[in-house]
Amino acid sequence: MQITLKGGEARGAGGSRWSSGIFLGLAALFLLVACGGEGELEQPVPLYGSNPIEYPLDLWDEGAEGAAILRVRVDERGHVDSVEVAESSGHEGLDAAAVAGARELRFEPGRKDGKRIRMWATLPVEFSTRPTPVDQD
Repeated sequence: MQITLKGGEARGAGGSRWSSGIFLGLAALFLLVACGGEGELEQPVPLYGSNPIEYPLDLWDEGAEGAAILRVRVDERGHVDSVEVAESSGHEGLDAAAVAGARELRFEPGRKDGKRIRMWATLPVEFSTRPTPVDQD
C-alpha cells in the first residue's frame, strides 16, 4: 500500500497485487468547520504512518474504484469521534471501508491560539487499482 501525506511517502509492507494499487489522498486535508470567533486556527494533521483504511479485497477483485470525501471530527487528543460521508465514491462498499478506516485514524489535533480543540476537517479517500506514481524528488 502506498500512502501520501503532505508530499511525503510511506510504503506498506508486502507486495501483494492489491496493496500496491491503493492511493489514499490524505494530502488534501482541509478544515471545514471550527470553533467560532477570532484567533489563529491550525487544522488537524494525520500522523505519519497512521493508515487503517484498507481497500476491500472483494471489491478489488471486481475492479471497483472511486473517491469519497469524508468529514471527520478530530477531538483534542487526536482521535476521530465522528465520520460522515460528504461525497460518495459511488460504491457503498468503498464508502463503508473509508468510514471504518477513518474512525481508526490518528491526528495531531487542531489548535486555536495554541490550545488543542475539537474540529471538523475534510478527508479525501481514493481507491484505485492503478499504481500511483512515485515522487522523484
